[in-house]
Amino acid sequence: MSKKPKKQINPDDIQPQNIPEKVVWWAIANTYFIWVVGGLYVVGALMGWLLLLFLLIKILAQTPDTPPEEKISISWILWVWVIGMLLMEIALVAGHLDYNLPTGLIIKSSIGWAKGWAALALYPLAGCLKIRPQVIYRAVCIVGFHTLLITPFLLLTPSLHLPQILYVSPLKAVGGPGNEFFDVPLYEIDGSTGDLRWRLFTPWGPALGFVGNVYFMLALQEKDKKWRWFGLIGAILMCFVCKSRLAQVCIVLIPLFTTIFSGMNRPKILIGLGFFSYLGGIFSPSIIMAIKNFWESFKAARAGSTRVRMALKRIAIYRWKAEAPIWGHGVVEDGPHLVEHMPIGSHHTWAGLLFVKGIVGFIALAIPMGLTFIYLLIKSMDSRCPTAKVGLSIVMILFLYTFGENLEILVYLYWPGLLVMGIGCQEPRYEQNQPVLEES
Repeated sequence: MSKKPKKQINPDDIQPQNIPEKVVWWAIANTYFIWVVGGLYVVGALMGWLLLLFLLIKILAQTPDTPPEEKISISWILWVWVIGMLLMEIALVAGHLDYNLPTGLIIKSSIGWAKGWAALALYPLAGCLKIRPQVIYRAVCIVGFHTLLITPFLLLTPSLHLPQILYVSPLKAVGGPGNEFFDVPLYEIDGSTGDLRWRLFTPWGPALGFVGNVYFMLALQEKDKKWRWFGLIGAILMCFVCKSRLAQVCIVLIPLFTTIFSGMNRPKILIGLGFFSYLGGIFSPSIIMAIKNFWESFKAARAGSTRVRMALKRIAIYRWKAEAPIWGHGVVEDGPHLVEHMPIGSHHTWAGLLFVKGIVGFIALAIPMGLTFIYLLIKSMDSRCPTAKVGLSIVMILFLYTFGENLEILVYLYWPGLLVMGIGCQEPRYEQNQPVLEES
């Protein structure tokens, strides 16, 4: 008896068609509902491992008779991320042992690694599953729509004299970095400027800008105009209500850089670059002065925050060189009064890696990120690989935010971008116009 052919799915049909798509759709589209119960950190920490389980099941179920389009193949660039994040765990354990830290702390830190650094490999790896990027784009646009609905009320909450924090979820009992990862805030007051700012479902304002930039690039790919506008306006709103300087710069620069880099093989782009480089040479003194003035005004906008961040970076790098150059200190440490007792190793991914995991941890992130940028840069020039272009923008956002945030601590929020990056690394197999076979 001949085997019944599997049903093909129209790529324009956004409804989730298999278990991985349904799980991803639920986790993204219900962001605000999960947030009000304080479950975002828990969901984000577990999703990567759940998707890995789905991937292992698919791999183990493969046989020599499995059709080529059904077989799971993993791009070499994704293996680079896996190796890099495993090296992070090795550096973590070595740093703890170097400083004779207790076994209990090694276990606790390893659990933190499983929820943070490991996810930077797990979510791209999940791109090997039959998950259509269009499903992620639509789900992100739904989050943007919900943002448009809830933000007007939140903007009024200070005038209504409502509390800054509505409540802290009981889910905090499962463990996490702090209350801000499980609370439901209405607004907050900036400690350095006294200005009002909003962080919505994120632990602090700049983190909302980070998520807003990732969502903006994903929403740009939505084909339905109505949903695309909901997603784009919602993402822009996130970047402005958080009052993050980096977010507002990124949302302008990233689409521009993505267009230029992915079009490097097009005559129009090359001619345009040649023309602008010619003008740049003529007006270079004025351009350099304008950039310098912009940077000074950028730092002066929140001078107190800039001072603390720069001091944290200097202390982390100095102590890394002097005390633990290879494996790092193993853990962050409370900073002095100079940095308002902020942890040394925070607010800067590269300085934090050097302080906590030494040069080994630094290399474990730098190599995967650098190679992924080159890999997706080349693939993004191929018209058959539209998702690679989106993945390229995600890599650039991650890189820019390494200078203002710790990537691993916020991965539970921006993981949809990592998932799309992983899908982009698998193209053209999962290109947007290709029908996807439904899983049994």
